[in-house]
Amino acid sequence: MKESTRVLVALIAAIAGGIAIAASGNAALLRAADFIAPIGTLWVNAIRMTVIPLVISLLITAVASASDVKSIGRLGGRTLLVFVLLLAGTAIVVMPFGPALFRLLPQRLGAVQLPPGAAEAAGEIAAGGQSQTFSTWLTSLLPSNPVAAAATGAMMPLILFTLLFALAVARSPESARTTLTRFFQALGDAMLTLVRWVVMLAPVGVFALALPLATHAGAALAGAIGFYVVAYSAGCLVVTLLLYPVVAMFAKISMLRFARAALPAQLIAFSSSSSIASLPALVESAERGLGMSARTTGFVLPLAVSTFKIAAPLSWTVGALFVGWFYGVPLHASGLAMIAFASIFLAFAVPGIPRGAFIMLTPLFLVIGLPAEGVGLLIAVDAIPDTFSTVLNVTGDLAAAALVARGETPPNVERLRS
Repeated sequence: MKESTRVLVALIAAIAGGIAIAASGNAALLRAADFIAPIGTLWVNAIRMTVIPLVISLLITAVASASDVKSIGRLGGRTLLVFVLLLAGTAIVVMPFGPALFRLLPQRLGAVQLPPGAAEAAGEIAAGGQSQTFSTWLTSLLPSNPVAAAATGAMMPLILFTLLFALAVARSPESARTTLTRFFQALGDAMLTLVRWVVMLAPVGVFALALPLATHAGAALAGAIGFYVVAYSAGCLVVTLLLYPVVAMFAKISMLRFARAALPAQLIAFSSSSSIASLPALVESAERGLGMSARTTGFVLPLAVSTFKIAAPLSWTVGALFVGWFYGVPLHASGLAMIAFASIFLAFAVPGIPRGAFIMLTPLFLVIGLPAEGVGLLIAVDAIPDTFSTVLNVTGDLAAAALVARGETPPNVERLRS
C-alpha cells in the first residue's frame, strides 16, 4: 500500500470512529479518544524538531552550490530568474484568490478546541499584528541573534540570515566553500533520513490527531476536509491554466501547441504523483514538441523537477487558510504575506520526500499563530490534491523551460559568433 493511501485510510478510519463515538455519547469512549491525542502531538513535535536544521542545510547547500551554475553562463542565471518570477507570480495570484474563496464558508463558532497553548499564541500574534508598524516590521527582518531566531521559530529573519550566509559561503575561497558545502550537505542528508522516519509514522500520527477532532467536531470535520480538497484541487487547475497564456505571451508558443506538448507529462504526473517520474516525457515533449535545444532541456528540466515547486505558494496559502478557518483563528494580511514571501525562497529547499512541502510549513504556522497540529491535517488529506499539485508542478517545469529557451541564442548563431 502506498504511503499516501495508508495515511488516507488512517484519516478515514479516524473520522468514522470519531463520528461514531460522538454519536454514541459514551463517556469512556470520549476519554479514550482524548487519551491518544498526545501521540499525535508527539508526532507533530517530531516534525517540528527537524524543520529548522533541514531548512538551513538545504538553503545553504542550494545557494552555495550556485557557483557551479556560473560555469554554464547566462543560462543558469536566466533559469533561476524565471523560477523566482513564476513563484512570485503564483503567490500574487493566490493572495487575493485564497481569502475570497474561504469567505464563502460560514464563520467558525469555536466548535473545535485549539490545542493546548495555541489559543494564547494566536492571541499574542493577533495583538502584535495590530500594533506592528512598518518600521518595526522592517527592522525585524534581520535578526540581531540568529540563534534566538531559530529557537523562537522566527522564520523570515532566519531565512534572510541563511540566504546571506549562503551567499557569503558561495563567495568564499574554493577550499572553504567546499568544506562548508559538504558539511551542510551531510547535515541535510542526515535530517532527510530522520524526516523519512517521521513520515513513515504518519498513519499513526494522523489517526491520533484526527480521532479526537472528529469526536468533538463530528461530521463538520468531514465537510471541512471536503471543501479544502475541492478548493486546493481547483486552485491547482486554475494556476495550471494560467500558465498557458503566460507561455503564449512571453515564450511566443501557442497555447494549443504548449497544451499538446505538456499533456503526456501531465498524465504521468497525475497517475504517479511524481514530478521526477515525468522527467523523460518532459524532455521529449520539450525537444520534439516545442523544438528546444538539448542544452536547454538538459539543464533546465532536471533542475526544475528537483528544486522548482510552483505549487508551493498555492498549497501553503490554501493550507493556512483552511487551518485558520477550521480552528477559528483569523489570518491577517501580514500573515498571508509572510507565507507567500517564504514560499518563494523555501520552495527551492523543499525536501524530496512525500509531503515535504507541508513539513516546511510547520514553523511558519507557529509564527502566524496557527496550531502546528494543523499540519497533520494537511498531510492527512493531501492524497487527492497531491495529484493536481504534481500536474501543476510539471506544467510549471515545462513552462519555465519554454521561457528560458525564448532567450537562448540559436545554435547556428552561436557557431557564427564563435
